Amino acid sequence: MPAGLVALALGGFGIGLTEFVIAGLLPQVGRSLSVSEAAAGWLISGYALTVAVGAIAMTAATAGLPRKPVLTGLVVLFVLGNLLSALAPNYQVMLLGRIVAALCHGSFFGIGSLVARRLVAPERASRAVAVMFAGLTVANVLGVPFGALVGDKWGWRATFWAITGIGVLAVAAIAVLVPAWAGTIPADPGSTARGSVRTQLRAMHSRQVWLTLAATALGYGGMFGAFSYLAYTFTEVTGFSNRDVAWLLVVYGTGLVLGNLLGGRGADRNRDATLLLSLAALTVTLAMFGLLAAGPTASVILVFFTGVFGFAPVPGMITRVTDHAHGVPLAASANVSASNVGNALGAWLGGLAIGAGLGYTAPLYVGAAIVASGLLTMAFTARDASRRNPDRIVAEQRTDC
Repeated sequence: MPAGLVALALGGFGIGLTEFVIAGLLPQVGRSLSVSEAAAGWLISGYALTVAVGAIAMTAATAGLPRKPVLTGLVVLFVLGNLLSALAPNYQVMLLGRIVAALCHGSFFGIGSLVARRLVAPERASRAVAVMFAGLTVANVLGVPFGALVGDKWGWRATFWAITGIGVLAVAAIAVLVPAWAGTIPADPGSTARGSVRTQLRAMHSRQVWLTLAATALGYGGMFGAFSYLAYTFTEVTGFSNRDVAWLLVVYGTGLVLGNLLGGRGADRNRDATLLLSLAALTVTLAMFGLLAAGPTASVILVFFTGVFGFAPVPGMITRVTDHAHGVPLAASANVSASNVGNALGAWLGGLAIGAGLGYTAPLYVGAAIVASGLLTMAFTARDASRRNPDRIVAEQRTDC
């Protein structure tokens, strides 16, 4: 495995911790900064909204610049955001720190995925993206328990100091281990990857790009909509205690790690087939989860497979959207934004279902329906691509991404 991929995974791990760790610290942070639960919740939702907007804005602002220095600068921004959070004297500064840290999130994974692809042979592109995202999925497993453990022993500020330290290590690792040539923009003067924001936007006019982004939003959004209310499902339907929820989420996170790696490997062999199979399996898993949620054993098994099939499409979706956009960074970052838009949609619809009195299994069925719509979108997208250009698979193996 190229050392540069390890450096990118370390950066992804730190950014993932920043996103997930706050969930286990909200009560401490709220009491310390004297704010309500609703205000404390904005430390999560504000981060997510900033990721959705910042992914596009930061990528556009750095269009045409060499990618390695941009990646390094993004992680420096991440360090500054977490440093603000660690030092925050009040809620306003804490929220600002979360926003600053979130600005780098989408662009790091978008631009980093293009750099990761250049570190390996074209036929291993999706696996390279999966390795980079492994840091994010591992952070999902460790984030909440890590934050709770460190916060309980040394206070919530110590958690953000630890993440700041991880960020400093990531900056050094990317600067030293990512080769300069991997972070340069392709020299081909005809490549849209070199172009201005306007040129990159033109490259995204492809119907395939927008259909893939829609499938990403629906597939990931359906999974996240179900995930958002899993704690209620486990405690109110299955009968687990609140203490059990932590290890059940670790089971889910372990599924994310495995799904990410399997999805990257499968996408390198047959990308569209892997995406269709993953979305179909996720639809069935969520529906079965809703039916069998009252059973503890079934719930543990199904939450694991929710993680596996929920993250398996991610590497393939990213390589697909960037291939059809001719390798422009804006497309990769737009994919991250689409995921976050889907997250917000899924969580909102799941909450509406509970509010309508449909019970705590309702988000699972809502998630299955959203993912099913993503599956139909992906099926149409794959068919449209094959009808327009049966030889597209050759074009997708680009080396200038």
